Amino acid sequence: MLTEPRYVIAVQDLERSTAYYRDVLGFTVEWEEVPGWRLFVRDACVIMAGECTDTPPAASLGDHSYFAYLQVEQIEVLHHELSARGVAFIKALRDEPWGMREFGIRTVDGHRMMFGEPCAE
Repeated sequence: MLTEPRYVIAVQDLERSTAYYRDVLGFTVEWEEVPGWRLFVRDACVIMAGECTDTPPAASLGDHSYFAYLQVEQIEVLHHELSARGVAFIKALRDEPWGMREFGIRTVDGHRMMFGEPCAE
């Protein structure tokens, strides 16, 4: 059984990414004493970010820059919160035929994340 999924991403500028995940996406930051790594935590979502200054930016990966699909509660509240913080949306909030209400964002590093909640019946 899978428990507590975590995501590992490469970022080119760890301090810029840390500020974005903390100030824009609302994550808390851990591992500040660990050189080259930060842990971003919000509710059950944990993202480990490693600084990789010589790797291509995630934005250059096109469709392969997706790294997470996060199922949430109260998606409208989250969408409003992130809108107010200036998040770059790549997909508007909408109901999908597969039964999810979703939206997508692009992070400061070019990673793409999807957020979804089962549609009300």
